[in-house]
Amino acid sequence: TECISGCVCPEGLFDDGRGGCVEEKDCPCTHNNQWYSSGDKITVDCNTCTCQKGVWSCTDHVCYGTCMIYGSGHYITFDGKFYDFDGNCEYVAIQDFCGDRNSSGSFSIITENVPCGTTGVTCSKAIKMFLGKTELKLENKEYKEIQRDVGDDVVYWNRTVGLYLVIEASNGVMLIWDKKTTVFIKLSPDYKGKVCGLCGNFDDKSNNDFTTRSGLQETNALKFGNSWKQSPMCPDVTQEIKPCDMKPHRKSWAEKECSIIQSEVFKICHSKVDPIPFYEACVHDACSCDSGGDCECFCSAVAAYAQECTKAEACVFWRTPDICPIFCDYYN
Repeated sequence: TECISGCVCPEGLFDDGRGGCVEEKDCPCTHNNQWYSSGDKITVDCNTCTCQKGVWSCTDHVCYGTCMIYGSGHYITFDGKFYDFDGNCEYVAIQDFCGDRNSSGSFSIITENVPCGTTGVTCSKAIKMFLGKTELKLENKEYKEIQRDVGDDVVYWNRTVGLYLVIEASNGVMLIWDKKTTVFIKLSPDYKGKVCGLCGNFDDKSNNDFTTRSGLQETNALKFGNSWKQSPMCPDVTQEIKPCDMKPHRKSWAEKECSIIQSEVFKICHSKVDPIPFYEACVHDACSCDSGGDCECFCSAVAAYAQECTKAEACVFWRTPDICPIFCDYYN
């Protein structure tokens, strides 16, 4: 009807979103707000995606799941649910005998949580891993093996990778421990929907992760967590602890230190992994660790975010001689 000013691509060409015109075969793709040219490949979990004519074409391998427990009571389930639970007891982190099934189960991982600092928050002090008739106890930077009378033989092997002790079992269970308060549990896809505990049920749905020991769906993290305690003698957790409210003089220091997570240092990761829950967890931990080991709690919290960034292919070199240094020569 009338002329409208603007730029239009010539017949047969397409706007590439970057101010140019391209043939259809050269259309770019976007992922996490970044542009990729046709033919570029990216890795998402254990799958490779290739950009073809503006659309991602991905392999469909079923990937290992990861649950993370770190710092003072922070949990990220296999299905990606982020929550806090501060219980002073032993809890089932994950196991594959979940009541309604007739299997005796092949493994169980228990976390022993103890108070860290004076505010009442708890950290994972020791891990027990039951593999058939073998029990492994990880505590005080080392592990010991105890043989029990009942159960199958499950072969496992261990190795040290950088700062981490890695225990891998033939039944598709892997545990990675930083010898402090961080634990990663990796499970093979065979366990999807067949596990239970504080790490959730690994069925790709995060809205049903709060399933209690008796199989009920909970919305409250405290009721859910309390149901997985190992001993009925332990007290239930009745309220969420807010250490920064209890120690307001530490709050500004904690916010200043933890701001590294939201700073330019981690900029390449922000579009791939949301920094906000990790920042809040870091402030929580930095406020609560008030009986020595201030920096250890802070460093573990930042390292947890850095680890997620690495998984999302955003490698960040954040450690410096002043911020959480590691003496690599010593560890190598």
